[in-house]
Amino acid sequence: MAAKMAAEETKQTALGGKVALVTGATRGIGAAIAAELGRVGATVVGIATSTAGAERISAQLAEQKIAGRGAVLDVTDSAAVADLVAQTTADYGAPTVLVNNAGITRDTLLLRMSAEQWSEVIDTNLNAVYRLCRACLRGMTRARWGRIINIGSVVGGMGNAGQANYAASKAAVAGFSRSLAREVGGRGITVNTVAPGFIDTDMTRALDPPQREAMLAAIPAARFGEPQEVAALVAFLASNSAAYITGETIQLNGGMYMA
Repeated sequence: MAAKMAAEETKQTALGGKVALVTGATRGIGAAIAAELGRVGATVVGIATSTAGAERISAQLAEQKIAGRGAVLDVTDSAAVADLVAQTTADYGAPTVLVNNAGITRDTLLLRMSAEQWSEVIDTNLNAVYRLCRACLRGMTRARWGRIINIGSVVGGMGNAGQANYAASKAAVAGFSRSLAREVGGRGITVNTVAPGFIDTDMTRALDPPQREAMLAAIPAARFGEPQEVAALVAFLASNSAAYITGETIQLNGGMYMA
């Protein structure tokens, strides 16, 4: 019993002293990741696109007795990204855990896809990953320790009709992560991609029954994933136990796509 309690206490402080930055943390997968990183000891700054969203994150963190706060950020604004990282560093210390979870969709067939619909998705889902990684790397390099976890998608590997922009952005994130992993591996920084499949969030719950049944039929595990399952994998990749895992794209989709 004592050994079990000690192991649990160690797990709860695995990221003690670390500062984690999580984009898209208002709800769903992002909220679960922020909560899990906080549960294992990190100070968490959760990013939202609105003041209301940031206040919601702050309230959620406070309710769970997690150090940190919510913050508003336009991830497509390079100056705003630099300012946020500087302010976080001043308030808590340099972020050494970065989770790029923010993402949008603008689904339509390519023949109907406007240049704006293409560019919006690429800028938010891919270019923002570049901006945030670049802004956080200086602090990670100085610390000789860092964990970057980029949230991709099963669609980045298998493709999906009507999502050429989204699939392109997520496939590119995986390639970006592999390249960056090669650049910074010698500095104690790991870079990995987590590619979820269909997760039980507001979006999947809003689908009509025939759509849900069709999606479930394609999943060998015969169920949707849970946000907490994604969060648990992210927390592991952020831990010292995952120090020798880098440049990987880890599929989390119940067997729907086996790469």
